[in-house]
Amino acid sequence: MKENYQRKLDELTRRLEGKPRVLLQSCCGPCSTYVLKYLTQFFEITLLYYNPNIQPREEYDLRLENQRKVLAAMPEVHILECDYDGARYVQAVRGLEKEPEGGARCTECFRLRLEETARLAAEGQYDYFCTTLTVSPHKDAQRINAIGMELGERYGVKWLPSDFKKREGYKQSIQLSQELDLYRQNYCGCLYSKTT
Repeated sequence: MKENYQRKLDELTRRLEGKPRVLLQSCCGPCSTYVLKYLTQFFEITLLYYNPNIQPREEYDLRLENQRKVLAAMPEVHILECDYDGARYVQAVRGLEKEPEGGARCTECFRLRLEETARLAAEGQYDYFCTTLTVSPHKDAQRINAIGMELGERYGVKWLPSDFKKREGYKQSIQLSQELDLYRQNYCGCLYSKTT
């Protein structure tokens, strides 16, 4: 039976005292718009831009530029930018290049990005870590949350459950992206997803 991660997040936010610190991994500016609007009501957010899967490098830089554009409108959100490391992604998915979109290659991609987020969240003593990935109707929130919970236990930092596409989160992200005049990419990030 599928978990309702939006309900879990609702329950968690009702019990909060103060504004806990969250390290939020963001895949891109457009996906972060709604997620940041929602989460900043309850949390102090540092956005982590760690996306070694984005290819080619010019695409990575363009998406980072648009991520900065979102944050210019949200000065209360800090950003932690990681150096581009496309080779790390290629190594992580070696042997899975021909997997269909949404398959095992994507699982490894989620794990790679979430593991770095969990590691940095533990190192920075954040209260929680999370990702914007669940805002997309093309991403499996069940799988992403399972990976996040597993890594949270391993690194000793709490995973913030989410399914941001609920309550028209994805639709709101599109509207907010249009308002901010953001570049909206037509593929997930890796070149494999561009050709499938």
